[in-house]
Amino acid sequence: MNNTPLIFAHIGDLHITKAKEQNYVDMLSIVAQIETELKDQIDFVVLPGDNADNGKPEQYNLVAAALKMLSVPVYILAGDHDMEQGSLANFYQMPLTEKLPFSKVHKGNRCIFIDVCGNGSGGPDFRLGEKQFSWLEQELTKAGQAGETKLVFMHTFPSDLKEAEEQQKLNKLLDEHKVTLVDMGHTHYNEVANNGETIFTATRSTGQIEEGPVGYSVISVYNGAVSWMFKNLIDPFPMVLVNWPVDKRLLNDSEQLVGDEFEMIVTTLGAKAIKEVECNVGSGESIKLTNTGNLWQASINANQNAFSLEITATDVTGRPGKWSLQPATASYQLPVRKKDGSDADTIGAWPENGLMGTQLGPNSNAKPDK
Repeated sequence: MNNTPLIFAHIGDLHITKAKEQNYVDMLSIVAQIETELKDQIDFVVLPGDNADNGKPEQYNLVAAALKMLSVPVYILAGDHDMEQGSLANFYQMPLTEKLPFSKVHKGNRCIFIDVCGNGSGGPDFRLGEKQFSWLEQELTKAGQAGETKLVFMHTFPSDLKEAEEQQKLNKLLDEHKVTLVDMGHTHYNEVANNGETIFTATRSTGQIEEGPVGYSVISVYNGAVSWMFKNLIDPFPMVLVNWPVDKRLLNDSEQLVGDEFEMIVTTLGAKAIKEVECNVGSGESIKLTNTGNLWQASINANQNAFSLEITATDVTGRPGKWSLQPATASYQLPVRKKDGSDADTIGAWPENGLMGTQLGPNSNAKPDK
């Protein structure tokens, strides 16, 4: 068991064109905020593709200039817009790009980055290709042998692959190897789907926004339990990220069900030191958490079939950060899968966490052209 959660930030599809456009200004603000507030608290930043709107060198130069601010690792996927010039040659000129596919191991989690767009890897139209499938299966097998949690990063939902045979093949691999998380771009809206085993997360675009405010997501994976939060760019710190227990909406393993007594594990995020963290149980009882290094912990005695938890972290300036969740007790059941690798398994609206539920974007309900 890994006692330290993996935490990463996801900056949605950039679609960068020119320096004076709002999405580039927003990208600069997001990167500056991550570097100022989170650089010592996250493991990496991921860009899910569609980095340059037209795949042009000058657009990648802008992306690369912004990323120079970051001192944490940055992993970059290719999207269909990165292929607009007919290849990924310009994409790979960015200093931080690595040849896809590749994998990284962080804190007992194997993070696997695949390419569904580039020539030579199956693309350019949302394919993987035999060579990459073989590589992916080897990586998942290695992760299983090492006892690692498996995370896959790609530009689209598996159901967006152009060939039904590849969809089936990828979904079979995800199921057989019990992949915990698939993290993606492309949708342009925040989306979280749960098929009862794998959590699928997509973060709204930084450019070509169709719903909700600008921001980025922060994701935690702790021994197979996934926490997903959307950080509105203008919301203040500190942030509260509950690593355990899992919110009922993100239940993907019956072992994540909690009884009347359980341990709560919380990460606080932000540059300022935290003075105290408290948890208010549904009954009204307030419990102080103990600082155990980078985490805050407490034993919770709920003795209820269904209840809510509200966690408040207060920094040394007196500014509070709050988060609430409803743990999955024995009365909950794993979700019943509707469709393999698809947003059909959406958890629905979660407005306090940036999930509008309207699915305004290229996957489902794009706004009509003006």
